[in-house]
Amino acid sequence: MRMPLRDTSAVAAGVLAPLATALVLVPLRTSVTHTNLALLLVVVVVAVAAFGNRFAGALAALSAAAWFDFFLTTPYQSFHIQDRADIETGVLLLLVGLIVSQLAAYGRTMRRVAVTDATHLERLHGTTRLARSSTSSDDVVQRVRQELVEVLELRGCRFEYGTLVGRPPRLEPDGSVKVDGWVWDLERQGWPEGEIELRALAHGRYQGRFMMTPEPGSVPPSLEARLVAADLAAQAAAALDDDSVSAGPRP
Repeated sequence: MRMPLRDTSAVAAGVLAPLATALVLVPLRTSVTHTNLALLLVVVVVAVAAFGNRFAGALAALSAAAWFDFFLTTPYQSFHIQDRADIETGVLLLLVGLIVSQLAAYGRTMRRVAVTDATHLERLHGTTRLARSSTSSDDVVQRVRQELVEVLELRGCRFEYGTLVGRPPRLEPDGSVKVDGWVWDLERQGWPEGEIELRALAHGRYQGRFMMTPEPGSVPPSLEARLVAADLAAQAAAALDDDSVSAGPRP
């Protein structure tokens, strides 16, 4: 699987941003205390961790400590440090950078989780409101189809009425994916090739299935997103089941 562009950029920033900052600080190394220079590098580490992830933040902390030693302490352009105070500052820079970067990445993760949870909840509530107010189950199906594309970051999605044909990979209600009856390791292997079905079942009755096409090489969505997708499909199935009860079987 390919690394997301944001993570790739964060890793690159983790290596290059402390280096660039240390070069900018070179003219100040004789007029500004080494402690203050180290604090400026910590700010860069925090910025990288907040933008990227824990790995990028840790990489930035290591990079900052190395370039602080190389450019800002005597002897210059050497990884050898003569002054004990500079050694202590360098070690503290590394430790503080690692700790703060992890805290920044954790805060960013929690913020993203909160936003994601709110978005998923709105998807479910919006579909529920439509199912209650709409007189056409097809409207609900189309709404769910669009929501599935967004929540699972799909290339495309279509809905099939009628009987089951073939045995494509299947997204189960518990969020797992099965291929030929076996549980597929989605986290390690990514999406299986071809279309993936998500069956719409209501009260044990099969109403149809959503045929989903993932983006090639994309990172699989979280378990939470997959569970939301299953709930959305169940809402479409309930709307179709209500229609079939009131109007008879769909031709």
